[in-house]
Amino acid sequence: MKIGIIGAGNIGSALTRRFTAAGHQVFVANSRGPQTLTKLAAETGAKPVNVKEAAHAGDVVVVTIPEKNISILPADLFKDVPASVVVIDTGNYYPRQRDGRIDAIENGMPESQWVAQQLGRPVIKAFNNIYAARLQNFGLPAGTTGRVAIPVAGDDPKAKAIAFRLVDDIGFDPVDAGGLAESWRQQPGTPVYGPDFIAAEVQRALSQASRERPVAFRAEERKGTSA
Repeated sequence: MKIGIIGAGNIGSALTRRFTAAGHQVFVANSRGPQTLTKLAAETGAKPVNVKEAAHAGDVVVVTIPEKNISILPADLFKDVPASVVVIDTGNYYPRQRDGRIDAIENGMPESQWVAQQLGRPVIKAFNNIYAARLQNFGLPAGTTGRVAIPVAGDDPKAKAIAFRLVDDIGFDPVDAGGLAESWRQQPGTPVYGPDFIAAEVQRALSQASRERPVAFRAEERKGTSA
């Protein structure tokens, strides 16, 4: 498949390496421009492009940037991009550590629903609960005992199936985490966030998640208000 990746931080770089190793054609972009991606391109064979070119790359677009930067992406980023192109969001909301306050998320909207709203496109949520080093190094062939699993949430069965395939291609077991409205079950602070679980453990962790966001992953209280 042709895959555009918007963001070349830890997760974006790991996915670039894994997808190219799996035989996919990758077009990678970041906020600083293609000229800053020559080392990653030389290592992987991915093509450095600008953000709009990544969005128009082909079959799948992975958005893997800080939540605070979603709203400053070009407003017409997905203009003329066919509806069949799958958009995968890997993002997590870290209000105290990085992103600042996003009111809609603080008020209970799942992170990836907010991202979809900002992008004006349906998204699939995946690759957000696993550390980049493990994403890059822990992949195993299908059927291997102890293969780490990754939850995938989304509303479009065809799009979700493509995300499942990509998860499997890079060495992990995909687990259906429900619709995008249920994607809060894999947000930071939930049982599935961080541990290297096999599929059955991922399913159990998703079922045990609490809707209430832990204090560490909520914005600090505003003066005169409660959190």
